[in-house]
Amino acid sequence: MALLDKAKEYASERGYGIEEVHGLVWIDVPREDLESFFTEMQAAGFNYLANVIGIDYAEYPESRPQRFAVLFEMVAMKGWRDGDGSRFFARVWVPEKDPQLPSATPLYSGAGFLEREVYDLLGIRFEGHPDLRKILTPEDLEGHPLRKDYPLGETPTIFRDGRYIDPEQFRASIAGKDAGLTGRKGGARRGYEAYFEDVRRAAVKDGEDV
Repeated sequence: MALLDKAKEYASERGYGIEEVHGLVWIDVPREDLESFFTEMQAAGFNYLANVIGIDYAEYPESRPQRFAVLFEMVAMKGWRDGDGSRFFARVWVPEKDPQLPSATPLYSGAGFLEREVYDLLGIRFEGHPDLRKILTPEDLEGHPLRKDYPLGETPTIFRDGRYIDPEQFRASIAGKDAGLTGRKGGARRGYEAYFEDVRRAAVKDGEDV
């Protein structure tokens, strides 16, 4: 039996959700079972933790159990400790009001830097991590840049004729939430004729041949 099948069997026996799409497998592991799950998977032959990925599902169009999720990419590396190349993602849903998980570092030392990145960019803590601190952003930066509500800090784009594009309104128009400054609210773009006329008049004023 392939190690991936063993992992799915283990999850099925415990009622964990299993999702398979385009050849990829996700196993939903309850937060309280995560430490024992890591122990069992390592003993089963999943000898390598390839990645730790944090996701913010705020404003996601489909319902999700929690705002945050963390994916642990578990690999049974072929040629080492009976690994057969099997791979899956252990997915753990993380509540916004209590964004913390047990660290994988006691069993997978490679999780050290990966968990620090998720902590830095999303603010999810990993209890038991030996050195949980920022890794990508300055120490004095407030907030977590990969959270969907983090301010982008953009500045308006100014044109020669005095017009400008405000980034927030521009994004709203692209998303179809508001006509914004592009004259668009879903569907085909509108209003470009008026903007072209503005550009033409400005060009003529500057002596350009249009």
